Amino acid sequence: MKTSTAIVVLLTFCLPAYGQEAKANTQKTTDPATRKVRIPRVTRAPRLEDFLNQTPREAEAEISEFRQREPGDGSPVSRPTKAYVSYDDLKLYVVFVCTENPGEVRASMAKREEITANDNVAVYLDTFHDRQRAFVFAVNPLGIQRDSIATEGQERDVRFDTVWRSEGRVTPEGFIVWMAIPFHILRFPNADRQTWGIALSRTFVRNNETSFWPFITKREAGFVRQLAELEGIEGIPASRNIQLVPYFTGAHEKVLSPNPASYSMRNDLRIGFDMKAVIRNSFTLDATVNPDFSQVESDDPQITLNQRFEVYFPEKRPFFLENAGFFRTPINLFFSRRIADPEFGARLTGKSGPWTVALLASDDRAPGQRVSGTSPDFGHRTVDGVLRVQRDVGDQQSTIGLFAGGQEFASTSNVVSGFDARIKLNPNWFLTGQYVRSFDRQAKGKKRDGMAAQLELAHYGRHFTYDATYLDRSPNFRAPLGFIPRVDIRQLQQYAGYFWLPESSKILSIGPAVSVSTDWDRLGRLQDWYANGVFSLDFRGSTGFKLTHDEAYELIDSYRLRYTKNGVSFYTERLKQLSFYGGFSKGTSPNYNPAPGIPLFTGASMDANVGFTYRPTSRLRVEEFYFFDHLRTPSQLDAAPVFAKRPVYTSHLSRTKLNYQFTRALSARAIVDYYAVLPDSSLFYQDRFKQLSGDVLLTYLLHPGTAIYLGYNNRYENLAIDPEAPRSLRRYGAPDYLASSQLFVKLSYLFKF
Repeated sequence: MKTSTAIVVLLTFCLPAYGQEAKANTQKTTDPATRKVRIPRVTRAPRLEDFLNQTPREAEAEISEFRQREPGDGSPVSRPTKAYVSYDDLKLYVVFVCTENPGEVRASMAKREEITANDNVAVYLDTFHDRQRAFVFAVNPLGIQRDSIATEGQERDVRFDTVWRSEGRVTPEGFIVWMAIPFHILRFPNADRQTWGIALSRTFVRNNETSFWPFITKREAGFVRQLAELEGIEGIPASRNIQLVPYFTGAHEKVLSPNPASYSMRNDLRIGFDMKAVIRNSFTLDATVNPDFSQVESDDPQITLNQRFEVYFPEKRPFFLENAGFFRTPINLFFSRRIADPEFGARLTGKSGPWTVALLASDDRAPGQRVSGTSPDFGHRTVDGVLRVQRDVGDQQSTIGLFAGGQEFASTSNVVSGFDARIKLNPNWFLTGQYVRSFDRQAKGKKRDGMAAQLELAHYGRHFTYDATYLDRSPNFRAPLGFIPRVDIRQLQQYAGYFWLPESSKILSIGPAVSVSTDWDRLGRLQDWYANGVFSLDFRGSTGFKLTHDEAYELIDSYRLRYTKNGVSFYTERLKQLSFYGGFSKGTSPNYNPAPGIPLFTGASMDANVGFTYRPTSRLRVEEFYFFDHLRTPSQLDAAPVFAKRPVYTSHLSRTKLNYQFTRALSARAIVDYYAVLPDSSLFYQDRFKQLSGDVLLTYLLHPGTAIYLGYNNRYENLAIDPEAPRSLRRYGAPDYLASSQLFVKLSYLFKF
């Protein structure tokens, strides 16, 4: 801890003086001093062909003088870029005209949202002008869309989906992108005259450049607060947007029961609908009956073997996605995947003045199906509810909030409530805190109350970043609707990083980062500590390297585990058609899952990963990923020296994924996954396991809400007939025994009223 403190102090003294914010420059309609733009109302909407053919347009605000945020903070955009903005009664229009050598343009005919490896342009709209939250609409040069929500203090919510129009065309001079954003998909104050925040951006993949108008610097914390002021939108009609999305899913499944070996067939049909109503432009009411919580897209591969704590998988189900950020708090008290199988659900989210409100209610059939059929709780449902209220304080990105969540199942219940605040201390420093209490009623009337608190001090800047977090959770704290992997802990975490950003160099950034963490139980006994050092080097052309060193100590029961690891990783997207990444680490790691009778111990470990994405054409994408993990015993074990220098386990995880995009709406995808765990069962508590699975999906996605999915998946495992019990199966051989298969279809259609 003393070492980390010294490093933080040293880096603080190395900080350059804060620079003055560069002034934004625009043409004709923009005041550089006040960062404002006024856009005209038109009676004839602009078209992409107008810009291709140089056809005169009715009226527009012309914006240029884009400036870099990365890599050169304030440098002019590397290629000329202009944007033209206007609106009519129903839509906001933004057209980008981008100069570029056509051979340098990176654009793929991809599925919606999958444009992160492409050049793109985007518009940011802070429709409440609260400097807290902005809608983001991005388009690649072929017109493929990606929408998201940017919220101060949170990661970008890329799961947001809505219906808008875009077109794109690569030209001999570069490319042109046309965007039409309907007002009814936005939420904004119910007023005749609107004042919004706005920013326009252009991203070049080949040189890691992102440029903005107005100039948005990294020398100050906060992104949305630096947006320019958009004026001129008046008299747009109040939205009476009502949407209804009925859906149908049908599946035929074949599932293996191993003992005795037999297959069961099941046909599963489900019909339901989602409804959305916009209330006075600002609030959204979502309701659902027998909601579509099927997950068409599979989870990305994650390593779950030999993990001490639960692994986090992000939410992908449609009902929970819109405005999901409204429910977020510093402590993760609402993790929507905890609600597994609801029949009814309702949600109200929105903003009025400085107040943000989010309310969700749902049932869940899953807990009543998990208990024994003889249990009196069999068939019961949970009733789940979450309330989040937040208020903006001033115009400095500060907020205060309240949270309440509850769950009731049979004779048990849980309530969690608390308050939080995010305070901007100056342009670079933020203080965030939360305090909550839980009230748990268990079976037979037993009660258990607990508390949790978190305090974070963070500095964000162009060169220097610092974060210190203290958290405290009592042994009796329970939040079943949240993601709380550990209680009975007091923990202090710190991170500090300083990066030099050379100008006029092939090097984009270079520098070290250090993170340390120490935790105790509530009696003050040291439980764990962790230290990590990283040295990063990033080059122009999307190429970088990273060196890491880890030191750690863990106390589990009475076992003291000390381990260390060194690693190296790299990535590159220098080639237009190929991106490549990989990593390797070696050292020592704990065996968290020893066989019965074997103590916890630390062994020699090695892991490696490699992956690439290959785009031979603009429509075809091939992805490959492989992860290797190996643990063996050290040269001597005091408790069991007979096990010295023996493999504990080896695991292999790979995924091959192919996607072909016939049109913007129609695509075909195939995935082959292989997963194998090869343990020494006398040292590691798991059977020898091999699994080979395939997944084929044909998608017609006209727009969010209207889609057809037709898919087939199967799973093979290393099973064989047990010679000692002929009707039973045992783990043996190759993964060539069919364990399950499924053929499914899903239809949905968006009705708008």
